[in-house]
Amino acid sequence: MPTAPWDAPAGSSSFSPPMVTYHVPVLVDEVDRLATGYGRAVDATVGDGGHTERLRALGADVLAIDRDPDALRRARHRLGDTQIRWVEGAFADEDVHAQIAAFRPDFVLLDLGVSSRQFDEADRGFSFRPGVPLDMRMGGQGPTAADLLASRSQRELAQLFREYADERRASRLAAAIARRRRHHPFTVSDDLVNAIREVLGPRSGPSDFARVFQAVRMAVNDELGQLRTALESMRDALAPHGRLAVISYHSGEDRVVKHEFREWARSCVCPAGQPICTCRGRALGRVDPSRPIVPTSEEIAVNPRARSAKLRGFVRDATP
Repeated sequence: MPTAPWDAPAGSSSFSPPMVTYHVPVLVDEVDRLATGYGRAVDATVGDGGHTERLRALGADVLAIDRDPDALRRARHRLGDTQIRWVEGAFADEDVHAQIAAFRPDFVLLDLGVSSRQFDEADRGFSFRPGVPLDMRMGGQGPTAADLLASRSQRELAQLFREYADERRASRLAAAIARRRRHHPFTVSDDLVNAIREVLGPRSGPSDFARVFQAVRMAVNDELGQLRTALESMRDALAPHGRLAVISYHSGEDRVVKHEFREWARSCVCPAGQPICTCRGRALGRVDPSRPIVPTSEEIAVNPRARSAKLRGFVRDATP
C-alpha cells in the first residue's frame, strides 16, 4: 500500500552529468527542457532521485513515487522534504493514481526500467553475474524470477522470450529450461546463463544474457501490463496543457507508449470500419516532441546503460 508522506525523519537536503552520487539518470537535460515552466510534477519512478532533484531545481513541487521502499528511503535521505512529497507504491496501483489525480500535476515523468543500483546490488537478483539469486522483483513482493522459471509452461516461456526478448530461438530456449529444471531448480543466475549458452552456443555473451534476463524481469514485474494500466490514468490526471513524458528502454515498452500517444492524438478512435463515429470525436492532445528523443553519443559514453533509451511526450488538450 502506498504512503504519503512518509513518517520517517528527513535527511539532508549539450549533456551535463547530473549531481548524483550513484545512479546516473538518463536524458536529464532533455527532460529538463520538456519540464520547464511546469509547477507541479510527478516523478513516478524515483530510483535514486536524480530526476526528482532536477524537477525541484526547476521550481516544481514534486510528487515522488517508487515501488521500492529502499530506493525511496535513500532518495528522501539525500533530498529531504522541501518541495517533495514521497509516495511508496507502483505507478499502476489504484491508490497511487488517486494521489496523483488529487495532486493535479501539469508534468508527469515515467522513467521505465531498472536503476544502476538495482543492477549492481547482487541480492536484488537483476544481474547475470555468477551466483546472483534469481529474484528480480522491483518491490520485493510476489513471485521471484526463480518461481516464474519453475512454474511457467514451456509454451508460456517461449511466448515470453519472443515478446520480451525478440528471441528467434525462443522455443529452443524454453525447451532447454523445461528440461533442465526437471533435474535441477533454477535458483541463481548461472542456471539461466547455462541454459542460454546451451541454445545460443559458446559465442553467446553479455548482450544475449542481458536480453533474456530483461525479458524475465519484465515478466516478473508485469512491466508492460503495469505500463498499459498506468498511461491512461496518468494522462487523465494531467491539468490542461500538462505533459506526460516517458523514457523507455525496451522495444515492447516503446511500442506501447508510441501506440497510446498516437491514439490519443487522433480525432476519432472508433474501430476501423465502424460506419458512424460514436467516440468523443476530438483529439485529447498532441504528441510533442513529434519524434522520440534519444541520448547523445556523449551521454552514452558517460552512461552506457542509456544506449537504448527513448523519450516520448504527449501534451494534453486545454479541455479536460
